[in-house]
Amino acid sequence: MLGLKLPTDPRWVNIVEMNIDEILTDHAYCEQKAASTAISLIVTFPEYPELVNEMIALSREEMGHFKMVHERILARGQTLGKYRKDEYVIALQKFFPKGGSRTEQLVHRLLYAALIEARSCERFRLLSEELKDRDLAEFYRSLMESEASHYTLFLKFARKYGNREEVDAKWKSLLEYEATIVKDLGKKETMHG
Repeated sequence: MLGLKLPTDPRWVNIVEMNIDEILTDHAYCEQKAASTAISLIVTFPEYPELVNEMIALSREEMGHFKMVHERILARGQTLGKYRKDEYVIALQKFFPKGGSRTEQLVHRLLYAALIEARSCERFRLLSEELKDRDLAEFYRSLMESEASHYTLFLKFARKYGNREEVDAKWKSLLEYEATIVKDLGKKETMHG
């Protein structure tokens, strides 16, 4: 369903289980960045009322997820760790050239967001199926369902605002590029790395 060209190495879950506190902190920041992306789309592209309305709802939902993850961190007797850069996202954002028309910029940002949500969904599925901590596994199952709808939302808007054939070709190329990134990731205690 997600169209990802390379699945996450299942051994990544072993790294997660040995570093739950680190993963939760990284995950919390991923949710915060997802909310920031939605807000940035509102600020940058206010001329698209349907997009703005959906991004308002999405930013609220993502901050709700941030709160849920933060509560789990606190329940474990920890505090939110330091902010960290997402190597996966940094590498991914090198795919499309900078510049272009406003429409191209919007489509590219929507495609990046769709792919990040798709990969998150895939990782959440893996966690929901493989984590020994069943409570945490159930938590990731509920988030997985939400991430799947986010991925399709961003892809829908990219196809709506861009030329469908061009968008689909870009999406296919981005998926192939992402597979080259993922093959070198999955070895760290981060949600995407």
